[in-house]
Amino acid sequence: MQRTARLLVVIAGLCASALSTQAMAQKYPVRPVKVMVGFSAGGPVDVVARIIGDRLGNKLGQPFVVENRAGANGMIAAEGVAHADGDGYTMLACNSSTITLNKTLFRDIRYDPEKDFAPLTTVVSAPLVLVVNPENPKTANIKTVADLVAAAKAAPGALAYGSGGNGNLAHLAMELLSQKAGIKLIHVPYRGGSAAEVGILAQEVLAVFDPLSAVPLVKAGKLRALAVSSAERLPSLPDVPTVAEAGFPGFDISFWVGFFMPKSTPAPILETLHREIAAAAKDPAVAEKLGSQGVVSVLTPAEYAAKIAKETKELAEVVAAAEIKAE
Repeated sequence: MQRTARLLVVIAGLCASALSTQAMAQKYPVRPVKVMVGFSAGGPVDVVARIIGDRLGNKLGQPFVVENRAGANGMIAAEGVAHADGDGYTMLACNSSTITLNKTLFRDIRYDPEKDFAPLTTVVSAPLVLVVNPENPKTANIKTVADLVAAAKAAPGALAYGSGGNGNLAHLAMELLSQKAGIKLIHVPYRGGSAAEVGILAQEVLAVFDPLSAVPLVKAGKLRALAVSSAERLPSLPDVPTVAEAGFPGFDISFWVGFFMPKSTPAPILETLHREIAAAAKDPAVAEKLGSQGVVSVLTPAEYAAKIAKETKELAEVVAAAEIKAE
């Protein structure tokens, strides 16, 4: 009898807890939600966070307040969210590097992307554009990825490419291409993607995996696009093939921005946030604003988790093979 009584107490407690969680989700949110951004105001992650935050605030009736804690490639903000209460009032907006690269590159990371976060969805995905300078005599006749590979094989270890920094996603994209193509290039790290873009225009380097800022330069004839790094072609450059189409199946690297909550956040709250973020991203007025940062990309939490696991494994292999060290 005593065992039965204890069992009934436990069951009653579980039922009360479940009802409490459901009630919390039905009322959620009842106060402002903090959206942590690990990068400076005005950057891609900040812009996306503010666009989505405004929409969530309007739909859910409470402000979603962006707080910028820039530094350490997004690790400061990520650590803050990883160790926050899972009550639904602290959210992380971050880029792919914060989740898929930092764990591989940095020894002092104090969060685990898989164990500490519940993924909600990506919002935008921005492929990189592999470009050369058509005015540079050394790349004037390089019009395809095959041409670039052939030139690299003809001069092993002699051709230089630029990126926005050591361990930058553009750096890893070129290293992945080099590994798949069996070529050796010289890496020239710049202080940011804009500086790398200036470098290729000044003919300091021969090729760059450029962000979407390259598109106007491509259309103006200042740069020549050889391929895009995503699995699908870029709508703004429909005639430019993907790297996969250019002969390297499975090549798929993009700079994405997405949202996470602490792992302990109740499922009903996670479901509410995913539903509202997905609806916001698909709204034509919001999608138009997001278009300045990339291609709108919405995933289920399960799809998002699988994408993260795949990218983390692939990029870790690239880092190891190229012996890349964080600066």
